[in-house]
Amino acid sequence: MIITIDNQPVEVSPGETILTAARRADINIPTLCYHEAFGGQGICRMCMVEVKSRDATRLVASCTYPVTEEIEVRTSTPAIEKIRCNIIMLLYKQAAGSQLISELYHEYECTGNPLAVDHQERCILCQLCVKACEELGTSAISAVLRGTEKRISTPYDEPALACIGCKACAEICPTGAIEVTETKNQRVIWNKTFELIKCEHCGNTIGTVEQLRYLDDKLQINKKELKLCENCRKKVLAEKLAQYTE
Repeated sequence: MIITIDNQPVEVSPGETILTAARRADINIPTLCYHEAFGGQGICRMCMVEVKSRDATRLVASCTYPVTEEIEVRTSTPAIEKIRCNIIMLLYKQAAGSQLISELYHEYECTGNPLAVDHQERCILCQLCVKACEELGTSAISAVLRGTEKRISTPYDEPALACIGCKACAEICPTGAIEVTETKNQRVIWNKTFELIKCEHCGNTIGTVEQLRYLDDKLQINKKELKLCENCRKKVLAEKLAQYTE
């Protein structure tokens, strides 16, 4: 099936979203709550585009809109840019402490001076961190409370027993909202302290005690491999393959 995105023909598979098709064609559509590992959530609405199907035109979230027929898509119109600017204005009021949101605020030339701007907050409630934790299988964090008090946290703001300190949540966060402090032997995240394990070959950090125990129990990874970082595992595998081919 062929659709048109910004006057460019793009081949898509039935059911594929507009966003994935656009990215494959190197057509930029801004996103904040999207990650290719999880698909679209439709939370931030930064990815809104204009879709023309037959005689009807409407605005849709490109990350969740499946292509089922030939359509024309425009990724930037005055209406869309106004929506994005309004979204950035609201996010800036909520999370002005985020460098990314601050940069977008100036990039989109948002006008006005939002009242009660929180220059300390960086979370935009995109919930990518929650998705990452769910996919990993621990679900140690979630959205708590409602309305203007809604935030991401552990149960009762206490160190979560389910947290394994993998910091997948912090690494996927687009705004750097999750605090992680790390020393040579310890990592602190979500008010919980973890002991770090080092690679037996190079000494680089490979994870926390809880993280490696989780991988051992759930994924049944070879225990010898658990004691090596990714680079050293590749080297060991390459050496084994070299022995077989000699």
